[in-house]
Amino acid sequence: MAFDNLFSPIKIRGLELKNRIVFPAMGTKMATEEGYVTQQLIDYHVARVVGGCGLNFTEVCGVHGPSNPVKFLAIHDDKYIPGLKALADAIHAAGGKAGVQLWQGGMAAATYQQDGIVIPSDIKVPGTDYVIPGASIETIKEVVRSFGEAARRAVEAGYDCVEFHAGHNYSPHAFLSPAFNKRTDEYGGSLENRARYLLECIRAIRENIPEDMPLFMRIVAHDDYLENGLTIEEMIEFCKMAKEAGVDVLNVSRGNFSSAALKYEVPPVDLPRGFNVANAERFKKETGMITIAVGRINDPAQAEDIIASGKADMVVIGRGQLADPEFCNKAREGRVADIVKCVGCNQGCYDGFVSPEMPHITCLRNPALGKEAEYALVKANAPKKVLIAGGGVAGLEAALTLKKRGHHPILCEASDSLGGQFKLAGMAPRKEEMRDAAIAMGEMAKRENVDIRISTPVSPELIDEVKPDEVILAIGSEPIMPNIPGIGLPHVTNSHDILAGRATASGNVVVVGGGLVGLEVAEHLAEGNNSITVVEMLDEVAKDLGYLRKICVMESLYMKGIKTITGAKCVEIKENAVVIEKDNKTEEIPCDAVVIAVGAKSRSTDELVEYCKAHNIPCHIIGDAVRARRALNATAEAAAVARAV
Repeated sequence: MAFDNLFSPIKIRGLELKNRIVFPAMGTKMATEEGYVTQQLIDYHVARVVGGCGLNFTEVCGVHGPSNPVKFLAIHDDKYIPGLKALADAIHAAGGKAGVQLWQGGMAAATYQQDGIVIPSDIKVPGTDYVIPGASIETIKEVVRSFGEAARRAVEAGYDCVEFHAGHNYSPHAFLSPAFNKRTDEYGGSLENRARYLLECIRAIRENIPEDMPLFMRIVAHDDYLENGLTIEEMIEFCKMAKEAGVDVLNVSRGNFSSAALKYEVPPVDLPRGFNVANAERFKKETGMITIAVGRINDPAQAEDIIASGKADMVVIGRGQLADPEFCNKAREGRVADIVKCVGCNQGCYDGFVSPEMPHITCLRNPALGKEAEYALVKANAPKKVLIAGGGVAGLEAALTLKKRGHHPILCEASDSLGGQFKLAGMAPRKEEMRDAAIAMGEMAKRENVDIRISTPVSPELIDEVKPDEVILAIGSEPIMPNIPGIGLPHVTNSHDILAGRATASGNVVVVGGGLVGLEVAEHLAEGNNSITVVEMLDEVAKDLGYLRKICVMESLYMKGIKTITGAKCVEIKENAVVIEKDNKTEEIPCDAVVIAVGAKSRSTDELVEYCKAHNIPCHIIGDAVRARRALNATAEAAAVARAV
């Protein structure tokens, strides 16, 4: 067995887990509007249990009816017990252990409602005269009772443990933190008073669960970006109090949704893997409690080291199991190269959760997320020869899925390597994992014996030669070079050529375009001690980034001294300057080099589509070949087409 420490059992009170890996509570939007468990949510959890996970926690489960938002899992009434029991039973039937995360959202509920918000002190809503009042003593007592009743329901539903969520600026954390708690009564002031509400909740939970049932607690190590926030020393002291009150396990996270520290809750690729492990180690050492490490742990060797070195007793692998529900089995069996790793893009998980346009979370690396039953791979009744044009992530996703279904994919890539735009994106600062993932995807296709033909552009002649049953066009996009006077000058290049190493730019560099690619190119060039100015037509840069990645990128721009000019149009490029138009005035920006990064356009598929149509060959266009968008769209379309063939 590989990774012996990671896959060793652990006993906590009466609960024995087969390994040290925890699937944490993550928002899915898979509950009903009223907060009931759905079959979709059951399938989602069962897939990870079958994949070998030791302990599965529900997503945040609202304990208090008046403050529970819609489409958030609920446990504030006995009517929710049957659905929660169905989830627990399914986890048990698949060989896993099930936990409920008990949650009261505090200000998080304000996004969804104005009534029933439980916060320690008055908060004025910015831009309005409306003040959200701090909770009364009566409300505090009501919520404490709600935690106890919720724990009772968890026991009745057959769960193996419960977790008290005391982090991320939700109501328990807000009461504990002096950044939010301005009370002067017995629930404010000293650490002991600020901890009172949390300790009352813990005792209420403990009183309603069996003696041999473990109680976990999710915390933040300290407050980031908050004036007068919690220190790590205060958190350690509080955890000692919580231990006395009945908490067994600390789940040590970071972040809050009231500041840029939100980036630590769902850390993007910009943050180092395992960035919070040292904090978990300190809590373990100073409290003597069983401790779980959290924070971009996406590799079994990394997880093994954490356990083996005694830094923590368990690890959270959340998005790692979203990307690959078989993560645990593959690691245990030593099939590390077959693990589809999370790359911290946040496109499908966090961005999908906060986007009203997406019905539930998904994953760039795993298009089957949230469609576990629907997307179960079915062998083809009649295997087909499928020609795929393009070896980027869309083409590779299609090829791998087709191969697993028993078809015969032939993958042709015009360049001399696989990975496409995703591999290119991995050349930008802090995105090495994306490059590695693209390379690993190509290697996986080779291990699956996909017929791969490098330096082979697809043409009508090739289609005629191969005689495929179907064709998939995933030929991607190319940089837009706008019709600007001077764009053909020798010191002008484009973002793709810079990232690919086909061109260089130095000295005073103007990057035209302040979207994701433009900013990544700016960062890349800034590492060479160049002076960088980004010119963007829109009113702000990074509009196409997800919120958490945007926080990190904007911080990096500031630290590297990269200048941004918004609401400006590039109207001419000269030999030593760029002419921009801003506020109906023109000005010149001196420069030595210019990089165009205004976006990409689909490569033409017209000739190939016409040929296929004339010869009655079904033809599918996917990814950037349809329209330049996110990689999430590309893999989703590839997965859908490959399952329909």
